[in-house]
Amino acid sequence: MAEASRWHRGGTSKHKLHYRNEVEIRTTLQELLLYFIFLINLCILTFGMVNPHMYYLNKVMSSLFLDTSVPGEERTNFKSIRSITEFWKFMEGPLLEGLYWDSWYNNQQLYNLKNSSRIYYENILLGVPRVRQLKVRNNTCKVYSSFQSSISECYGKYTSANEDLSNFGLTSNSEWRYSTSNTNSPWHWGFLGVYRNGGYIFTLSKSKSETKNKFIDLRLNNWITRGTRVIFIDFSLYNANVNLFCIIRLVAEFSATGGIITSWQFYSVKLLRYVSYYDYFIASCEITFCIFLFVFTTQEVKKIKEFKSNYFKSIWNWLELLLLLLLKSTEKYSDFYFLAYWHIYYNNIIAITIFFAWIKIFKFISFNKTMSQLSSTLSRCIKDIVGFAVMFFIIFFAYAQLGFLVFGSQVDDFSTFQNSIFAQFRIVLGDFNFAGIQQANHILGPIYFITFIFFVFFVLLNMFLAIINDTYSEVKADYSIGRRPDFELGKMIKQSYKNVLEKLRLKKAQKDEDKKTTKDSRDLAEQARREGFDENEIQKAEQMKKWKERLEKKYYSEEIQDDYQPVTQQEFQELFLYAVELEKELHYINLKLNQVMRKLSAL
Repeated sequence: MAEASRWHRGGTSKHKLHYRNEVEIRTTLQELLLYFIFLINLCILTFGMVNPHMYYLNKVMSSLFLDTSVPGEERTNFKSIRSITEFWKFMEGPLLEGLYWDSWYNNQQLYNLKNSSRIYYENILLGVPRVRQLKVRNNTCKVYSSFQSSISECYGKYTSANEDLSNFGLTSNSEWRYSTSNTNSPWHWGFLGVYRNGGYIFTLSKSKSETKNKFIDLRLNNWITRGTRVIFIDFSLYNANVNLFCIIRLVAEFSATGGIITSWQFYSVKLLRYVSYYDYFIASCEITFCIFLFVFTTQEVKKIKEFKSNYFKSIWNWLELLLLLLLKSTEKYSDFYFLAYWHIYYNNIIAITIFFAWIKIFKFISFNKTMSQLSSTLSRCIKDIVGFAVMFFIIFFAYAQLGFLVFGSQVDDFSTFQNSIFAQFRIVLGDFNFAGIQQANHILGPIYFITFIFFVFFVLLNMFLAIINDTYSEVKADYSIGRRPDFELGKMIKQSYKNVLEKLRLKKAQKDEDKKTTKDSRDLAEQARREGFDENEIQKAEQMKKWKERLEKKYYSEEIQDDYQPVTQQEFQELFLYAVELEKELHYINLKLNQVMRKLSAL
């Protein structure tokens, strides 16, 4: 009894705990409503930055500059360029024709702007295009001694250390002299290397004929040499009809093995933000977003001060910090290409932010029984999954290096170790090139493929599913015996709804139910008298029944949200007396059963 009293002094009454849960639920609902407003605002803001015409503008421009064939050679376009000769044909053909649109289809002058170009008659060319080349020096690689007599020059792959900074050719013109970059712009990450800014640069003329003569002059004077490693073609467009800029970069990388690898970038962005009424509505959403950002930041700072190191033990708090870090403002540059680059970078951050913003909804719906089971399953099996992941990736990387070493020189999917890893993930998903693997090695190809499918797909993946399934079964079993979350949001909302209905007197009064219970008790008492029970036994039975109903209502009600609440001293006394009475009843029943058994034995 003293222990129960001490427990009571150190604990909290059920009424207080129930009140605390109601307060927590109310706070959670308020936070959920506020967060939904924030999420809707963020969705309007992010989708307002995206224009469906961006895709069509990129598609039209890529079709014009990438798919247009060289005159007389239908199979040669920018995508298929493999030699210097084909590159110059593209420069003097499709590129030149695509950049300069100075008349209507019937040769009628369409506009009065002098020396200006409007691609597809709707997209004005901003300024003039720029062509930039990067080279490497001679003797940047070492020739084996046996071949030095026949090979006197050696141009290695591009690195900043190997880059050629010296002038060459017709040094009187700027395109033959090395120019350093005057902007702090990011380097270009290509297929064969990472290329820095600067180089041998020339800008095209606004006149189509002058530009064509410039190309011919550069080709005849060998502007592209054996040391050339990359050429960039940059230009920008603006379409007033849809208020979009299109920044285009065409890249031709000259491999040290010979040949050319082409790539491209088309960035359609909305740089003029506030033009229409809808744009001003987006501006109001941006202001609201900044207010939310300030409020959320203040809340998280208060939580960190209050909980200190315990704050970082919750995954939802880490998600809050991640969202705040992703929402930092991004610096922009005046140059069109780099302005578009940072704009796309900002859009990517916003896309990741809204992804995590949607994921955070699980924090609020985790009070639901199903979501609680899911989170409990993942938290319980995390150690097993980590152990499984170690075993999985040991086997997975072993197969990846095997594929790279055996098929790397023959199959594009295994040309690098990174490609081998992604190729194996594609095999697991059913996307694979078995014919290429078999052709690369008739013996090891089928062995690699069959054993990989067996061990990774049939064994390891099924082990992973078994871990999840077994843990989920254990969680469901625990929930079935009463180990539920502290409270469930759905039940609390339902209970609140019932309370409102009762206050509005839209449900039947509890008195009717009490009257019915009293009538049933009287009927049972009359039936017991007719069967020969004395009044003492009947009164004791009625007292036990009332006691039982009162205790069951208190301790087994579905409204109780916490299965492990402490009890008061008075409640402990009642439970103790109830247990004593139950023991007496069981002893009395045992005696009656013994009497019956003796009578049966005597017969």
